[in-house]
Amino acid sequence: MTDAATLDNPTTVKAYLRPIDAQGLASFAAGGKANPARRGTNKVHTVMEGQYRSLSSVGDKHTVVVDEPLHLFGEDTAPAPGEIVLSGLGGCIAVGVTAVATWKRVKLSKLEVFLEGDIGNPAAWGAGGALEMTPPQMGFQAIRVKVLVEGDAPREVLDEIVQHANFYSPVANSMRNPIPFEISMV
Repeated sequence: MTDAATLDNPTTVKAYLRPIDAQGLASFAAGGKANPARRGTNKVHTVMEGQYRSLSSVGDKHTVVVDEPLHLFGEDTAPAPGEIVLSGLGGCIAVGVTAVATWKRVKLSKLEVFLEGDIGNPAAWGAGGALEMTPPQMGFQAIRVKVLVEGDAPREVLDEIVQHANFYSPVANSMRNPIPFEISMV
């Protein structure tokens, strides 16, 4: 082949993200369809180290470190609790987009999730701050998510995938909807 022929017919190589097991996903989905009441249980054990730094054992294999920034009297050695919550949301949305794209046979070449959350703590964790605040007035007041996704489908299809993943995201729905919550002494 001559150099002129190569210039007339350029070849583009596209790299795709590592795919998930489409057959396994279909089997998992069939299980959910057959038993919509199916539930899993996530377990975490958190131990305080001092100041606001804590270590959470997640399952048997993983540790998540949490701290607060200096202006909130932490040491700023790790993400703050709200940042960990946003990272969980970002991870869940990314998983959902990947799963829906796999289901729709769309190969993804890029997926990034950008999250911002406006969070307030005027009650100072209940330690004498604005104690007249009610639970809906505390915590995240707004969350904004932007998804950058590229793949072998038109933008409209990619947008449908993102919206579908958002609608069915377990973490997003946990944040959008009130859930039973209890706390007690051991």
